[in-house]
Amino acid sequence: MATMESLIGLVNRIQRACTVLGDYGGADNNAFSSLWEALPSVAVVGGQSSGKSSVLESIVGRDFLPRGSGIVTRRPLVLQLHQVEGDAQDYAEFLHMPGRKLTDFALVRKEIQDETDRLTGKTKQISPVPIHLSIYSPKVVNLTLVDLPGLTKVAVEGQQESIVQDIENMVRSYIEKPNCIILAISPANQDIATSDAIKIAREVDPSGERTFGVLTKLDLMDKGTNALDVLEGRSYRLQHPWVGIVNRSQADINRNVDMIFSRRKEREYFATSPEYGHLAHKMGSEYLAKLLSQYLESVIRAQIPSIISLINKTIEELEAEMDRIGRPISMDAGAQLYTILDLCRAFERIFKEHLDGGRAGGDRIYNVFDNQLPAALRKLPFDRHLSLQNVKKVVSEADGYQPHLIAPEQGYRRLIEGALSYFRGPAEASVDAVEWSVKAYESFAKQELKRFPTLQAELAAATNEALERFREESKKATLRLVDMESSYLTVEFFRKLPQEVERAGNPPNSDVDRYGEGHFRRIGSNVLSYIGMVSDTLRNTIPKAVVYCQVREAKLALLNRFYVQMGKKEVRFLTLFHSRLQ
Repeated sequence: MATMESLIGLVNRIQRACTVLGDYGGADNNAFSSLWEALPSVAVVGGQSSGKSSVLESIVGRDFLPRGSGIVTRRPLVLQLHQVEGDAQDYAEFLHMPGRKLTDFALVRKEIQDETDRLTGKTKQISPVPIHLSIYSPKVVNLTLVDLPGLTKVAVEGQQESIVQDIENMVRSYIEKPNCIILAISPANQDIATSDAIKIAREVDPSGERTFGVLTKLDLMDKGTNALDVLEGRSYRLQHPWVGIVNRSQADINRNVDMIFSRRKEREYFATSPEYGHLAHKMGSEYLAKLLSQYLESVIRAQIPSIISLINKTIEELEAEMDRIGRPISMDAGAQLYTILDLCRAFERIFKEHLDGGRAGGDRIYNVFDNQLPAALRKLPFDRHLSLQNVKKVVSEADGYQPHLIAPEQGYRRLIEGALSYFRGPAEASVDAVEWSVKAYESFAKQELKRFPTLQAELAAATNEALERFREESKKATLRLVDMESSYLTVEFFRKLPQEVERAGNPPNSDVDRYGEGHFRRIGSNVLSYIGMVSDTLRNTIPKAVVYCQVREAKLALLNRFYVQMGKKEVRFLTLFHSRLQ
C-alpha cells in the first residue's frame, strides 16, 4: 500500500492538474463534476492583522509571503509542502513557472505579488483563481494549505464597496465544502467572541468537527491576563484541540530574524511560561504542522474510495463528451471548408427549430405578441392625455383667436396625433423583446459549436450583426405603421359621429353646449373611441411587421453575409481559420 506521504503528494498533483484545467472550486460554469472540491485540503482563515501570514511562515520555516497594510492576500495561495530527505537546500516552484526552482525566498515573495498583479492589475481587487506554490525542504512536513484573503469589515480607498462581501463569499466557497479542514486564526489579544475566523467557521461547521483553532499573539496579551479558557476549550469548544502560537514580532521581521531562531524562541516561551507550561507539548507552530499533517492524512485515507469514484465518473463524462463531438477534421482545405459550412448549417437548423417551436423556448415570441404588447397598449396614459383640462387646452390652442363654429377639426387632429405618438413606445418595445428572444435562441444554437470556440465566436458576431440589422428594419416598419395612422385619419369614423350625436338628442350646433364641459367631454370620448380602434389595428399589424422583418429574415438570411464573406476567402485563410478552430 502506498505511504501516506505519497498519498498527500498524489493529492497535490491532482490539485495542480485541476487548476491547469480551470477546476479550482467555487466555479458555477463547470460542465463536469468538480474534482477539486472532492479533494481534502486545509483552508487558512483569519481576519486582517490576525497573524495569519506569520503562522504560515512559521509552519514553513521561511519568510516568503508579501506583507503590508490592507488586503495583502488577494488570490488564494495553494501552498504544498514536500518533505525531502537529507540536507537538501530549500527551494520553491510555482505551477505557472514550471521547471524553475527558486532558492531565494525574497524572489518567491515578489513572484506571488507579481502573479497576483498579472490577474487583478495594480488594484486592490481580488480573484478566485489560485496561485500554486510548492516548497521542498527537509524541515517541513507533508502538508497542503490554502491561504485565503483576510476577512475585513470595511473597504479601503481603491476597492469596491462589495469587497467585504466578495472576500467572505470566496472564503465561504472553500470552507463550506465537507472535505475542507478549517484552520481558524484568531489573535489572543482580542475577545474570541468577536473573531471573524471563528464566526464564519461556526456558520459552516457548527459542530466544530472540521475546525482547528489557532490562537496567535499570546505574548502580546495584557499583563495579568491569559488565554487558558480558550486553549483548554472552556470559552469555545472544538472537536480538535486549540493550538497557541507565538509569532515573530514586527521588530524581528524588520531585522530579518531567522525563522529557525524564532521557532526556538517560541518553544522556550511555552516551556518557561507559568500559564502555558503544562500545555507546552501541544503548543507552537511545529506541533500545529504535525497535527494538521496527521489529520490530513487520515482524511485522505477515508476519502480515497470517493475520490476514485469521482475520477471514474469524470472519465465516463469526458468519454461521452468525446463521442458526442464526433469525427476528426481533415487537413485538406476543401474538406475543411465543407466542415465549416456543415457546422454553419447545423447552427442555422437548430436556430430555426427554436424559432418554429421545435425546441424548448419557441413560445417566447408569441408571448411578446399575446401578452406583452397588449399589456403595454392598455397602460398607455390616454386618460391623462384626454382629461377634460387637457382637451380644453388643446382645442383652445388649435382654435387660436377664432373659436370653432361647428366641430373643432384642428383640435381633434391635434388630440389624435398626440395620442398616436404614445404607440411608438410599445412598438419599439415589441421589436426589442423579440430581438432578445431571438438572441436567446442564438445562444442555444451556439452550444453545438463549443468544440470550436473561434468558429463559435465568428458565428456569434455574424449573427448579432444580422439580428441588429433585422431589428433596425423591424423598428422602421413598426414605427412607419404608427406614422401612417397619424398621416391619414379614418374619415368614415368621424362621418358617423354627427348622426350618432343627433340620435342621442344633442344637436352639434347647440349654442348652449358647444363650449361647455359636456361638449369637451364628448370630444375626448370621440377621440378615445378612435384611438381604441387604432389600438386594435396596431395590435394586429405590429406583430405582422415584426415577424416579417425580424423572424422571417432571421430564418431566411441569418448567415447570408457570412457565407458571402466565406466565399471570398482564399484557401490560405481557410487553413489558418481551421487551425484556430481547435
